[in-house]
Parts: sequence; structure tokens; C-alpha cells
Amino acid sequence: MNFAPARKRYASALALLAAATLTVSCSSGSGQQQPGSPDGTTVATPEAPTIKVTPAEGATKVSPDKKVVVTAAGGPLEEVTVEAGGQHLKGSYNADRTRWTSKSGLKPSTDYTVAAKAGPTNVTASFTTAAPERALQVADVTPNRKGETVGVGAPIIVTFNQPVTSKAAVERALKVDAEKPVKGAWRWINDKVVIYRTETYWPAHQKVTFNADITGVKAGKGLWGVKDYTATLDVGAKQISKVDVNKHMMYVYKDGKRVQTMRISAGMGTTREYTTTSGVHLTMERGNPVRMISPGRKKGDPGYYDELINHAVRISNSGEYVHAKDNISSQGVRNVSHGCINSRPDQAKWFYDHVQRGDVVEITGTNRALEWNNGWGYWQMSFSQWKKGSALTSDNA
Repeated sequence: MNFAPARKRYASALALLAAATLTVSCSSGSGQQQPGSPDGTTVATPEAPTIKVTPAEGATKVSPDKKVVVTAAGGPLEEVTVEAGGQHLKGSYNADRTRWTSKSGLKPSTDYTVAAKAGPTNVTASFTTAAPERALQVADVTPNRKGETVGVGAPIIVTFNQPVTSKAAVERALKVDAEKPVKGAWRWINDKVVIYRTETYWPAHQKVTFNADITGVKAGKGLWGVKDYTATLDVGAKQISKVDVNKHMMYVYKDGKRVQTMRISAGMGTTREYTTTSGVHLTMERGNPVRMISPGRKKGDPGYYDELINHAVRISNSGEYVHAKDNISSQGVRNVSHGCINSRPDQAKWFYDHVQRGDVVEITGTNRALEWNNGWGYWQMSFSQWKKGSALTSDNA
């Protein structure tokens, strides 16, 4: 048999197969087939994310009102910390975690360190804030004595150590949070004092927290907040005393229940000075005894007095107290005082022992109204009028 043609056909087939193999080999290039690439094409290695920090590394004299901003390109931020003196600055991420922004201002004259991580990329940066010409701090909050329980009418009186000209910026940093919230507003009395009053009395038996987040807040030219402040007020029972000058009686109610009935004597009313003021008073302070001296008179003048009075509770700045007086024959019968509310010594002591600063004393029956700025007479002003003293044009609650 002649096998020559068959050999030729077999050799031709091998040649074709070799050519096909060479073609496939050439199409794949010189690279290696990458995982996840079934067609054998080359897949580029992803680049590491990049991170940018603002303020920039090494920046000095950074304005305290600037925000710290950390951004990432090519991947999400996994962690951002901004630290100064062992304290961390709070901030928040955007939805896809490619941007972190600080929430509060920066402390003046402070070194900050920023650390950020996105995938394998780690970045650190540091900067220093500028020194303020003047430092703003909270000098006092009243009422705020340690362990004190306050009444349902209590204001929050905040006094700053420096005059504030950028009042709106500072007011935005003042926060009041109550367990039983009620609408309220701030009113500026002067450049250093701002007062918070509720629209209605505080609900009784709760805690109220006040925060002044003023760090990094620009309060005026060269004036920056340098320290936050926090205070907690314990609101006690709803104690309201009702005084009827014409009936010479005082009734004390606690959480809606009458707990004391007191025969009293009020101002004799022969002059404006000796007329008890009508209106909503708040108890401000107490003393035992309190030295009371006739205003504008010297010894020997008609109407002069200089006495030590027991169990005295102040209800105005014009010299009005609820206090003890041993003139039982007049109490419940006639008004003979110089403007105060006096009562039997044992009942005055009871009132003194049970009073809370910020308790309400409602007085009726005279032709002299309590001025809103006479002591803590803030409830003499309507809430709509009170809000007009706010530095904010809206959202006064």
C-alpha cells in the first residue's frame, strides 16, 4: 500500500496546529494571566487612596473658627482622629466616608495633631492655632450651687468674663437640654449677661443640662471662646405661694396641694417705697438673720430702721422679703410693714426651710407692679416680648 499521501496530509495538519498555537500565544502578549481575567487580559494594580488634611501640615496661627477637614480620594476614610492635649475633637463623616469635618471650634494657642487612615494609606499632620487677644469664658451660672434643687420658675443666668459684641455667635453655642423639654429663649441684659427663661414653668422633678460650647467661637474683635462650660440644674417640686395683700393671707402649694396657710402683714402702702409689689416674684436667696436698713435714710430720720430679721427669703431687689416678725396682732388683720411680707416666726421658719431658689411667689392686691428687672421679675414680661431680647432673629426656642 502507498502511505505517502497520508503522511503528507498528517504533516500538513501538524503545521496548521502549530500555526494556530503560535497565534494564540502571540495574542496573550508577554504578561501573565491575572486572577479574575478569564480572557487572559492584564488587570492593573489599584492605586492606594490619597488623603488631604486642612489646615495643612505645619500651619501656624490658624484661626480658631476654622474647621478641620480631612478628605480621601480613591477609597473611604476608615479612621480620623484630631487630638490636642489628650482631648479629641469631635467630627462627622459624609455619606460615603470620603470627607470628615470637625463639629466645634478650635482652642486658641493650641497644638493639634491629625491622624487619618484610608486603606493602606496613613497620614499624620500637625498645626497650631493663633493666640487670642482676649479670652472668653463663662464666669458664673446662677442658680448652680453644688447639690442645689431649684424651683420651676428658675432662670439660667449666664455671666461672661468679657463683653460680648458678636452675641448671635455666642448665643448659638448655648444649649439647654431638659428631660421634660419646654420652649424657652435667651435675653441679653447687657454685654456680659444673658438669661434663659422658659415660656411656661419648668415641669417639676427633672434634670436640666446647660452647655456653653464656646471654644473657638469668635465673640468680638480679638475675642475668642477658650473653654466650654457645663452645668446641671435639678428642678424640684412645683412650689407656688399665693399672697393676697388685701386678705392678709399667704397660701403655699406643693405639686398642686396646699401645704401651708400663713397669716401675713404686707407693706403699709403709705408711700410707693412702702407698697408691696404685685406680680410674679421668684425666691432669690435666703439668710438667717438678714440685716435690713431703711434705704436713703440716716439714723434719726423719720422712718429710719436698722434691724436683724430672722428667716428672711428675698423675692426682689427693692428690699422685699418673706420673713419672720413677732407682730402677730397685725398678721392676718392689717398691713403695717415697709414692703415685706412678714409672718409668724414658726411659719416663716417653715417657709425658709422648704424654699428653693426659683420658687414662685405670686402677690396680688396692690397698685404697684413688680418691674421685670427688679430681682428675678422675669415672668412679668410676656414671652413674646422676652424673645425680642435674643440676638437671633429666628429659632429662639
